[in-house]
Amino acid sequence: MFVGKSLTNIRVLNDLSRNQLADKIGVTEQAVWQYENGYMSPKLEVVNKLKTIFQVKSTYFYNDDLLNEIGMNNIQVENIAYRSETINSLNKSQSESMHVRFIDAFIKKIETKINYPKNSILELRKETILYLKNNADLDRSMQINYIADLAREKIGLNNNSNQNFLFLLEKAGVFIFEKEIGHTIDAYSLWSEDERPYIILGSIKKSAVRRNFDLAHELGHLLLHYKVEFTMQDKKSYKNIEDEANNFASAFLLPEEQFRKDCRGIGKRSNPDAYVDIKQKWLVSLQAIAIRAFKLNIIDYQQYRYFYMSINKNGYKVNEPLDKEIPISRPTKVKSILQLLFDNGLYTVSELMDELKVDQSFLTSLTGIEIEFFEKHRQSENRTFSVIDLDIKAN
Repeated sequence: MFVGKSLTNIRVLNDLSRNQLADKIGVTEQAVWQYENGYMSPKLEVVNKLKTIFQVKSTYFYNDDLLNEIGMNNIQVENIAYRSETINSLNKSQSESMHVRFIDAFIKKIETKINYPKNSILELRKETILYLKNNADLDRSMQINYIADLAREKIGLNNNSNQNFLFLLEKAGVFIFEKEIGHTIDAYSLWSEDERPYIILGSIKKSAVRRNFDLAHELGHLLLHYKVEFTMQDKKSYKNIEDEANNFASAFLLPEEQFRKDCRGIGKRSNPDAYVDIKQKWLVSLQAIAIRAFKLNIIDYQQYRYFYMSINKNGYKVNEPLDKEIPISRPTKVKSILQLLFDNGLYTVSELMDELKVDQSFLTSLTGIEIEFFEKHRQSENRTFSVIDLDIKAN
C-alpha cells in the first residue's frame, strides 16, 4: 500500500511544492494531494519517476520512512537560527527543518551501535543560562564577552589560535553538516528537543575564514538564544539577535587581550594589508578584524572608513589575501562514525541503503559526505577468494 506521508516528507525535504512536483512527474497538483492523503495510489510509471527524483528505491513509498519510524517532534521549525540578513520564508524553514529531522533520525539509527563521550557543549549551554540568570543586570556586551571567553576555554581553543575550531566543536558534541542551502543563507543552527546541537553549513563557501565566522556565529546562537522562536521575530528583533551572534563571533574568534597585543605592532592601522599576519594567526577575515579593532577603539572612525575604502579598491570584498592558501575545514564527525561502523562490520553501505530504502546518492545528499566514501566501502563488501578462503596448503 502506498504511504502518502513518506511522499510528503521527502517532497518537503527537497523543497518542492505539490505543484512543482506535479510538473516534474506529469500529473496534476490534485493528484499529488490525493497520493499524499491516501485517496489514490500512483501508477507504477509515476512511482518510477518519483524514485528517480528523490534518489530512493520504489519500496520507499510503500513503507514508513525514517521520520514515521522515529517521529518528527524532535526538531521544531521555529527554533532554527539562520545566518542570513533576512528572515527566511516559511517554505524554506519547513524544508530545512525537514532536512534536520531526516539527519536526526539517521543519526539515531546508526548511533545505537556506539557510545559517545561527555557532551561538553551541553554543559557549556547550561553554564551560559545560569550565568545570564545570575547576571541579568549586566550590560549585554559584557555578558557576550564573558560567554565568548568561557566558550573558548570549554571547547579547548588556546589563547593564540583558532586552529581546528570545527574539529573541536564536533568533539564538544555539536553535529555539523554541509548542504546546499542557497545563496542567501550562509548557515543555520538549532537545538533538538532532546538537547542535541546541530549546525548546518552552506556548501557554497568562498573561504575558510568566512566559514570560521559562520561557525562562531552559530555557536553564539546555540549558547545565547536557546529556545528563541526565530520565526516569530519581527525584523527589528531578528536583526538584534543576529547582531548579538555577530558580536559573540567577533569576541570569540579574536579574544580581546591577545588581539590588542597583536595590533600593537601594526604601523598604518588603516591599511588592510597590515593585518594579513593577524588573519593568518586567527583565521579570521580582514573585514572582521577591522570591525573588532574599531569596536575596541584600536582604530578610530576615520581609520575604519579608510580601511573599508581600501577593501573595496583592492577587490578584497570578493577575495582577500590568503583566501586561496588557507584550507577550508570540513565536518568529519559523522563520517568517522560511519567509518567505524563499516570497518568493524557493524554496518555496511548496502545494509544502510536497504534499511532506509534509498539510493547511494541519497546518503550523500543527506549527510554531505562525498559519494566516493560510500562507493569505496560498498565496493569492499564484494569479497574475492584467496588461498586462505580455499583452505589450500602447500605440500
